[in-house]
Amino acid sequence: MNGISKTLNDMTLVERSSLLDTVADALEATAEEAEGEGDTRFVANSICVANTIRGLSGDLTPRDLQAAELLLEQGIMLVHQFSNRAKTNGVLH
Repeated sequence: MNGISKTLNDMTLVERSSLLDTVADALEATAEEAEGEGDTRFVANSICVANTIRGLSGDLTPRDLQAAELLLEQGIMLVHQFSNRAKTNGVLH
């Protein structure tokens, strides 16, 4: 990664939008994978967070930035947990 990391407040509208879309895309991709494994709870949680993130992808007001940061953290943690969890053989509900 080049350069110094920025906060959402320091990013341009295009950079913020790109970050929000990237995290939402990752959530949707892992939700698809989880659906194939039968993990319906993960699918529902991931899709809900992805849709909420996409709803914020417009012009964020300063008040919305804190909410966006929390949603991004939650979304990134969901993707991380899914990619690092032990694969199960059973269907999860």
